[in-house]
Amino acid sequence: MGRLATEISTILQGKKSPNYEPRLAGEDRAIVKNIEGMTISGRKETDKIYYRHTGFMGGIKQETYEEVVAKKGKQEVLRRAVMRMLPKNRLQIIRIKRLVIE
Repeated sequence: MGRLATEISTILQGKKSPNYEPRLAGEDRAIVKNIEGMTISGRKETDKIYYRHTGFMGGIKQETYEEVVAKKGKQEVLRRAVMRMLPKNRLQIIRIKRLVIE
């Protein structure tokens, strides 16, 4: 999953395009098929934890990999991995919208 997410984030940033500019969102789209064949190694299914914070005191929430896959599927896991590999700026949301998972 990690190597796939790295390649997708590079494509979404436009770094594979000859007219790459860091300040622009780029024009390339990434279409991922056969997502059910994606695997992760080791004990990540039980040990990997996703954290988020509500903004209130003591508002940290956590979910394991198994819970996320059970609720939303492997598509959400891949989307989160790609989202966290993109630069944290105003272009992040524009770029992640060009990711199509089938």
